[in-house]
Amino acid sequence: MSTKHSVVIVGGGAGGLSVASRLLQADPRLDVVIVEPSEQHFYQPLWTLVGGGVFPREQSVRPQAEYIPPGAKWIRERVSGFDPERRRVTLGSGAELEYEQLVVALGMQLDWHRIKGLEGNLGKDGVCSNYSYDTVASTWRFLKEFRGGNAIFTFPSTPVKCAGAPQKIMYLADDWLRKAGVRGASRVIYASATPAIFGVKHYREALEPIVQRKGIETLFRHDLVEVRAASKEAIFRKLDGGEEVVLPYELLHVVPPQSAPDVIKKSPLASKEGWVEVDKFSLQHTRFPEVFSLGDNSSLPTSRTGAAIRKQAPVLAQNLLAARAGGPLLARYDGYASCPLVTGYGKLILAEFDYDGNPMESFPFDQRKERYSMYAMKAYALPEMYWNGMLRGRA
Repeated sequence: MSTKHSVVIVGGGAGGLSVASRLLQADPRLDVVIVEPSEQHFYQPLWTLVGGGVFPREQSVRPQAEYIPPGAKWIRERVSGFDPERRRVTLGSGAELEYEQLVVALGMQLDWHRIKGLEGNLGKDGVCSNYSYDTVASTWRFLKEFRGGNAIFTFPSTPVKCAGAPQKIMYLADDWLRKAGVRGASRVIYASATPAIFGVKHYREALEPIVQRKGIETLFRHDLVEVRAASKEAIFRKLDGGEEVVLPYELLHVVPPQSAPDVIKKSPLASKEGWVEVDKFSLQHTRFPEVFSLGDNSSLPTSRTGAAIRKQAPVLAQNLLAARAGGPLLARYDGYASCPLVTGYGKLILAEFDYDGNPMESFPFDQRKERYSMYAMKAYALPEMYWNGMLRGRA
């Protein structure tokens, strides 16, 4: 069985819904289909503050149906394959969708299984993660129970969504342990596969003194490869030399390795690294001009953040509509990404930058300084902008 549509959007997350809303606002006559199996929609940037005990996790979730834009058809299925030569998408049921244009916005895949011993132990005995709705509440539970020892925070050797999140929860944890009176009996360790605390020099220079002030120990180029839950040991591989490092823990916050979804990796849409291969300025596929992509599953060489998607969505929508009209693709994405770096309760550094790491700051002050106003923006203003602006195609 096959049906034909003007635009098929695969993925009903931030990217897919934002693009769908913009397309239908521009042309309500478009036959737009959104393929998304989940009945719930998550605002994942809030999970840092959920893990830090600021908000309950329920505040980060709403019904998916409330955000399907008027005029779009929602197909509650998974995608099982792409055939761009025939302009078709195969669904899990075996049905096919034929398209004039395709938007791929499936997000990232969390590869928990790549850390030996992790599965079955996540959410137990001090092993936690803010990277899923099912596990984020355990972070706060274990922080409250912590009485001393090693609190380890990891960053894997793969790209991750919101690359600042692995350290944000570490800063909140440091604050909480001080308030709880157990910081003196604790070691807070950042064991990261990255070579430095942050990739953009302008903001790295502001973060390094904060790490020093808080007494956080950094182990760079260390990749978590195994969790030995019975002995409460985390096993890291040193990326320079390959030696094994064994660290005992009382609390272990795990950021899982991440990649493009398998259905993309095995498809003709994929680059050699597995991402949907698009032009970094137009967001059009480099080999299949009917295909566009944005967000975490794309090959765009920028940070994978919701703020980046907010800038990508209007570019993609404009260029897709231009392609439909037979015109040139004039809209350009400059690589803008933003990372609101929570550095403690009530403190935040707002990092904003382009493809080349140049600052692209929104406010007329030094955003490298910790400010309550920026923390309040992340905690209260940005969620409202997301739910009522970005997903509606208005921001």
